[in-house]
Amino acid sequence: MSAESNKLLIDIGSTYFKVSTSNSIEQHFRDFNRTILDDLTQKCGDTVQRYDQSDVHICSSANGGLSTLIIGLTQSYSLKYATNIAYNSGINIIDSIVFQDIETYSVPSDLIDVVIVVGGIDSNSGLFDERLDNYLAKLNYSNFVFVGNEPDAQAIKSRIDNVTLLPNIIDNRLHIVETHLKDYLTNLYQQDIEGKEDIKHLYKITSNQIYSTPYVVNKSLPLINASFSVTDPFILLDIGGATTDVHYSKDLLTDNIVTEQGHDRIVFKKLGVYKSRQSLIFTAENNEFSYELLMHLKVTENIYNENSEKATKILMQLAIFLVLCKMSHYRPAYVTLKLLAMNSIVFTGGITKVLTTEDIEDVVAFFYRKILNSEHKPATVLDNNYDIWTLGAKEHAACQ
Repeated sequence: MSAESNKLLIDIGSTYFKVSTSNSIEQHFRDFNRTILDDLTQKCGDTVQRYDQSDVHICSSANGGLSTLIIGLTQSYSLKYATNIAYNSGINIIDSIVFQDIETYSVPSDLIDVVIVVGGIDSNSGLFDERLDNYLAKLNYSNFVFVGNEPDAQAIKSRIDNVTLLPNIIDNRLHIVETHLKDYLTNLYQQDIEGKEDIKHLYKITSNQIYSTPYVVNKSLPLINASFSVTDPFILLDIGGATTDVHYSKDLLTDNIVTEQGHDRIVFKKLGVYKSRQSLIFTAENNEFSYELLMHLKVTENIYNENSEKATKILMQLAIFLVLCKMSHYRPAYVTLKLLAMNSIVFTGGITKVLTTEDIEDVVAFFYRKILNSEHKPATVLDNNYDIWTLGAKEHAACQ
């Protein structure tokens, strides 16, 4: 047996878990009355027992990601660069603040997992004053990281407790330096996953680090063409129970941000179909075109109150539409992609068990006509067997 074929790959989602061996991929709906380990053992215990702990590789998206607030000096550089790095690390940005407006900005009431402060180049100093200290004192947050100009770093450390100082993400040529912040945020995400009680129990069956699913899937993107008829540039949508993860070719970016990878990712924390159902419905109700889409799909808003297979199907279709809106010029709340240049759109995750190719193409065509006023039709590719996840998991397992 080859080293690769002797691996057991497990993906723990918020609604399903998947188990992959060299011979098959199994998918199981989670029993929420059991711990993840108990559920996994009950349904796949014989399979798990055949593997040594060193050969079991697990990833998870069950934690839903981390919430982040970013404070920066400018929209065009510091906030844009930090936002790009945060999204690519699987972080959910709840808000961003231009520092000059901080005294009049509202204070989020929820716990924030990480506050990022960024701005300036290392030849500047005195950019962040007591207004930052006063605002942070009102926040409820777990982690604070400063990735701005080096001269201000030590001053902030002397004034604010428990700050993590990292090298500036902006060099003197105004280029992005992403490695340090990206590694910090990725590790923070890992710690959050491992800190969940249900996830910690899984170390009884593996001796390897448990990684986030979006991180593992991103590893598969350079390998995807070998197994699927995918033409660059493309996006991959992983629509699940709690989140929707979007992986996209850098060629689709409208911003000229120079980074090291050919693909990036975004995690939409509140656009899932099961755990995030109500927030998905709320987002749909606040999109002026959702009603027209429902009419097009021959249903009414009463579908939001139904608990049926048909309702799940409609919510999946709405999730596709809403995510495309969020990446278009129509609702530029996140990164804006050149969707008219997209050649392929790939779907993986629970959506492939609910929607047909025709169901998806109907919604995608509606989006292009209604939002972009175009008849453009990117090729639709369905990963019905979750093979894309295993490409990245195998690649990552081989490196561990």
